[in-house]
Amino acid sequence: MASDDDENPFEAYRVDVDRPLARLFREYGVPRWPWLLAGILSNFVSRAALLLPPVVLGTAIDAVFSPDGASRYNLPLVPAGMIPTTQVEQFWFSVWLIVGAFVVGTAARWVWGVTMNTFAHGVMHAVRTDTYSAMQDLDMTFFDDKETGEVMSILNNDASNLETFLDDALSEVLRLVVMVLGIAGILFFYNAQLAAVTLVFVPLMGAFTLWFMRKAEPRYARVREAVGDLNTRLENGLAGIQLVKTTGTEAHETDRVRGASRELYDANMSILTLSYFYRPGMSFLAGLSFAATFLVGGLWIFQGPPGPLTGTLSVGEFVIFVFMTQRFVQPLSQVSNIVDWYENAKASGKRVFGLMDVPPHVTEREDAIELADVDGHVRYDDVTFAYDGADEPVLDGVSIDADPGETVALVGSTGAGKSTTLKLLMRLYDVDGPRPSARQTQSDDVNGGAVTVDGHDVRDVTLASLREHVGYVGQDSFLFDGTIAENVRYGRFDADRDAVERAARLAEAHDFIADLPEGYDTRVGERGVKLSGGQRQRLAIARVVLQDPPILVLDEATSDVDTETELRIQRSLDELAADRTTFAIAHRLSTVKDADRIVVLEDGAVVERGSHDELLAADGRYATLWNVQTGELDDPDDAY
Repeated sequence: MASDDDENPFEAYRVDVDRPLARLFREYGVPRWPWLLAGILSNFVSRAALLLPPVVLGTAIDAVFSPDGASRYNLPLVPAGMIPTTQVEQFWFSVWLIVGAFVVGTAARWVWGVTMNTFAHGVMHAVRTDTYSAMQDLDMTFFDDKETGEVMSILNNDASNLETFLDDALSEVLRLVVMVLGIAGILFFYNAQLAAVTLVFVPLMGAFTLWFMRKAEPRYARVREAVGDLNTRLENGLAGIQLVKTTGTEAHETDRVRGASRELYDANMSILTLSYFYRPGMSFLAGLSFAATFLVGGLWIFQGPPGPLTGTLSVGEFVIFVFMTQRFVQPLSQVSNIVDWYENAKASGKRVFGLMDVPPHVTEREDAIELADVDGHVRYDDVTFAYDGADEPVLDGVSIDADPGETVALVGSTGAGKSTTLKLLMRLYDVDGPRPSARQTQSDDVNGGAVTVDGHDVRDVTLASLREHVGYVGQDSFLFDGTIAENVRYGRFDADRDAVERAARLAEAHDFIADLPEGYDTRVGERGVKLSGGQRQRLAIARVVLQDPPILVLDEATSDVDTETELRIQRSLDELAADRTTFAIAHRLSTVKDADRIVVLEDGAVVERGSHDELLAADGRYATLWNVQTGELDDPDDAY
């Protein structure tokens, strides 16, 4: 199991989570206290009602069913004036008390079920949505080294564990408290000496439980980690199923899942092995309590008080002790389940709040301004940037000045820093964004410079207004599982069907959409799996066309389409970019040769800039790349 931060990137934040379950109640339980209070009170009434029938039965045995016993009819907390004086009346009084106890207990249990479930599910609804919202607020640095399966495990499995704790464990704890204290009070009321015999094993059970909790806590944490690792392995395997099949590596992936599953199996077995010792042990101690009560009470009935005990014990009192001890044993034997739920919830709480507490690198200043009436003047001023944890910068002193309406193309070999440059414009990363404590890295010292839009540093404006004015089409055209119209409309949810269709026409997507069985209402499947790469790309372009931003970012926007479609899309993109500032990245230089300016990046630095003709005339790096693509350079390795 991974233990260091590089293998388990969440651990640095989880270790700082203190008393996660107390925090859960403080932040999410307190605002819903009426439901919790109603649940506690109804549970108390329900459990207390269950204690009444054995008491009534034992009292009736001594008073109603024995000659001249009417005067001995005595119930705890019941005024003597309420108790009938004749045995017949006492009999019917007992019947109605027992029936009433079951009626009240049933009604109270129904109220408890409604209120506690409303409380527990309400808390977990808030926790799950708040956790997802907090994750959405994080920047791309977080997602670079976090595993999707791990995050999904937190949002689903760990949240469900907290829900189980709130729903089941709280009820069982209250049941345990009510039953133990109530039964103890009743037993001491009737015979304090025999009650001491019954309860003699309780301290030993408490000590045994504390030992179990100390041993179990790290094992539950290991289980939660193993669940996250298995989810990650399953998610990766399913997401990459096409690669798995085309490379014939099904057996390899099965082995990897088998390894992750084995780790979960071993973690679960470490808990179960401990539980197999603890649970029977608790049942054994509870059974000893019942056996001791039956033995001492039985001897007391037959031959008088045994040993140092004194006084009398009636048959009815003995019956009360027998029934009560049985009811006392059951909740004590359930302590293991409560501990299970508690430790599981504690481990899950650390994971949930650990995710909530991950600090964002890209933050919005309190005095951030709204970016409005954007002309589109974009400037990179001596930008140097390194990814978190990297020793070398990806960008080194990059300066670019794009006038409003100008098209700037970024070209260069793979890894030159083109995509990173444009991601800084949208603040997917920050040139000098704050880093979380205890994670200071080399990149903090090398990042610098500024990116501005119309003279405003992008770090000084609100994120929403910045990204509202920048349209982005990347190499990976992601689509949600929904209809084509919903995907084009994403981000402009109020757009009507006519606007969606116009955007699709401009992106050269309308024709293939019209050929689909349900047209714009066709569902695209998860990640758009029912469409080709080129079709997904055109829908992504249509989405940006509908957004109509003053600044356009095209990162290999036509990489997944054929040459004929690329030419049609390029004409549409040229029309779209005519009156807006456009940054375009393209490996096929023919698609950007008409750009107003071409910037050549190499190893994170600007090595050339100018128009297509100017750069060809300079016979430098751009000219080499151009000659490779046009076939005028015999050996492509000469380009490097």
